Amino acid sequence: MSELFYPLQSLREGRWFKLICGASYQHLPAVRSLALAFALAGADCIDVAADPAVIGVARAAIALAEELGQAAQARGFAYQGAPWLMVSFNDGEDPHFRKATFDPRQCPPDCSRPCESICPAQAIVFEPAEKTLWHDHAQERSGVVSDRCYGCGRCLPVCPLQHITTRAYVSTPAEVATLVLQAGVDAVEIHTQVGRLTDFQRLWKAIAPWVHRLQAVAISCPDGDGLSDYLWALHDTIAPLPCALIWQMDGRPMSGDIGAGTTHATIKLAQKVLALRLPGYLQLAGGTNHYTVPKLRQLNLLQTPPLPKARSHLRQWLCCEQNARPQAPATIAGVAYGSYARALLLPILNQLETTEMTDSFLPSEANPGTSRTCGSAQAEPPLPLEAVSSLLWQAVELADSLVAQLKSPQQPAMSMPLV
Repeated sequence: MSELFYPLQSLREGRWFKLICGASYQHLPAVRSLALAFALAGADCIDVAADPAVIGVARAAIALAEELGQAAQARGFAYQGAPWLMVSFNDGEDPHFRKATFDPRQCPPDCSRPCESICPAQAIVFEPAEKTLWHDHAQERSGVVSDRCYGCGRCLPVCPLQHITTRAYVSTPAEVATLVLQAGVDAVEIHTQVGRLTDFQRLWKAIAPWVHRLQAVAISCPDGDGLSDYLWALHDTIAPLPCALIWQMDGRPMSGDIGAGTTHATIKLAQKVLALRLPGYLQLAGGTNHYTVPKLRQLNLLQTPPLPKARSHLRQWLCCEQNARPQAPATIAGVAYGSYARALLLPILNQLETTEMTDSFLPSEANPGTSRTCGSAQAEPPLPLEAVSSLLWQAVELADSLVAQLKSPQQPAMSMPLV
């Protein structure tokens, strides 16, 4: 079967795995490393910010994963081919599309800086004045590191002065056309909320002319009053589709790294939406972590029918099946991981930033086109993940610990409290 259809196969079999790098996360070295590690571990989709630079590094990581795919398979990882590259857009205010901001000059010297300690992305820093010749230079390097912030909002309530705010943005139709047409992404995701049908239709009008170029369209929506009618209205707006339709159930946004209990919200929402019998595929997000798949298995929510015998027209078969109304999916097609997946690899990413060039560099196996040399005293960006063999495969192993929950043969359900 062609690699192009491998993610579709995963959707149908209930083995779909998506990595969410973050709709506002623009730290290029981290996005590249995350995309590479999870692609080699067998991810079906990499979801990134709708930013040309971010899209570029993610595409480069996916291409590199294709070169290293056989090495990953030899190590027992589930790599089967290039994952889809997805970009996220929003039709209005959304916590995924914002960044924190504050003026560090307003911070009193004796502040305990709880914002810095609570930030999961290490996006809030305070540069000591004594490290620089002039105090103003230290202030310039203090505050929110914009490209690292992904809008979780955990810093907002803990600030003693309550002077941390957020700046949000909304996708424009021009951005959609440019990125889908010129960047060649495989899928798009629209973040919406109940009551924003007019805004959704405005954004969809910009996407519709290019949808024939896509492998999938995903819609992410949290719970709310009138959710059933709203989701059906969205379906009627976009149907029929020439590609896969994925409903992302965002139970508790950007919370998977907080604790095991956060997975309950997304499963409850999924159970609610399953009852609607919407055409398409249901995928969990928001609060997902290592407990999500075992819980789904315990509730028999990942059991799906087998694939049909003839696979040569799988894409056409899947799309025709999901556009037939009414559809009655009884199970979850897959799971997306955001903050939990990023936190899982954060120790590796931090170690990579402080690692100097050594003989572990793999110019032939991992990155034949690089010009970086050992012993260079010139200030350089962080090493690429593939430059340090030990860290590369440690990162893939960590990613695999999450991906394998969906990709490996079903294991007996863990003993967990019911949702």
